[in-house]
Amino acid sequence: MTDRHHLVGLLLGAEDDWPRAFEAIASRIGAFEYGGTRHVLDTERVHIAPFNLRDRARHDVVIDRLAYWYYHPREWLKKVALMDDVYLLNSPFTFQSMEKHAAYCALIRLGMNVPDTVLVPHKNPVDNVRWAYTARNYNDPFNLAEIAREMGYPLFMKPFDGGGWRGVSRIKDERDLLSSYDDSGEMLMHLQKAVEPFDVFARALTIGPETMVMSFRPDEPMHNRYAVEHDFLSAGVGQEAVTIAQTVNAFFRWEFNSCEMLIQGDSVLPIDYANACPDVAVTSLHYYFPWAMKALVRWTAFCAATDRRAKLHVDPDPWYAVADDPNLDYTDKLASYQRLADAHFDTDRYQEFCASALADIDDLVLEWVSSTEFDTMLLDTIRSTYPAEEQDMFIGHFRGLVDLWISDDAAIRTPH
Repeated sequence: MTDRHHLVGLLLGAEDDWPRAFEAIASRIGAFEYGGTRHVLDTERVHIAPFNLRDRARHDVVIDRLAYWYYHPREWLKKVALMDDVYLLNSPFTFQSMEKHAAYCALIRLGMNVPDTVLVPHKNPVDNVRWAYTARNYNDPFNLAEIAREMGYPLFMKPFDGGGWRGVSRIKDERDLLSSYDDSGEMLMHLQKAVEPFDVFARALTIGPETMVMSFRPDEPMHNRYAVEHDFLSAGVGQEAVTIAQTVNAFFRWEFNSCEMLIQGDSVLPIDYANACPDVAVTSLHYYFPWAMKALVRWTAFCAATDRRAKLHVDPDPWYAVADDPNLDYTDKLASYQRLADAHFDTDRYQEFCASALADIDDLVLEWVSSTEFDTMLLDTIRSTYPAEEQDMFIGHFRGLVDLWISDDAAIRTPH
């Protein structure tokens, strides 16, 4: 049987840990059989260079972590998707919507419990020669303090497009409000009602049809934000969090995204639902890093082996048909949204693929995470991330969390 090789391009910024993990797991898998064919994932880190629009792309799948910020590779991604049928994680055609604002709008339209949110004009003029005329003739005066009073304190002010927690401030009174707005400069800002008190801050990382909902502590340093907690949500709330995350991804054609939500009792309130480059660093995810790498390899292998075709543009009509159905309550709508998401991600076929073609990936990843190769990657990442005087502490911290995952994962696979 002749092997069919699939070239997976990794379009990267400054990260090195998860690419090394992805490459190592793909190499350990080697050839896998699906549909009567033996498939092999080959990996390549994509370099930036001039490209002829008529050149045929060599890649089958590209995992993009750069083009949201860098225009040249973004245009290369558009070319290979439109002309060469390369499958992309994520699609550049939805980048304009990959920000908080569009996600809020979609989720509100679908009936989700997004907190009250107002978009306010720029504090400072944008760098455009037409600004003065437009501002003079068409910008209505407004009283920001009055808007805030009507919404009710506390509030959060944050950029409409998000990005690494930049520019986010908690507003407890008018003084905070005006100070934060002054500091916003040319950023376009949302003013959003704070959800206080809340029971849980959850962050969901979704890769294809797989979602991990994690307990998140945003006030902690990044290495300590993801708490290792199991069953911290009830079954119903946990499923709602998964459904909302997969709904927004399927709606916008995103496949590698992290989402944030606050839990009040049994209510799930989305607060941030778009991330073009979700954090998958081993020094952030630690305990959850092996799951993320498995999910990323599994979904990439599935897209390659099944010749999955990209849907480059959104089609909101099926979702709006559910949202506007007067005979459906919120629970019914969530179930319908989950069915639409499962259809988009071909979840049943994906699960069958994982069970048959990649049946041994759990054992392979456990073996690799337990190896000196993984530990070397972890040590290299720590040494490139933290100052020398802190490295011993972080080596102990992350080794401990990884060892906990190894112990837990091995226990799952041990016959009782």
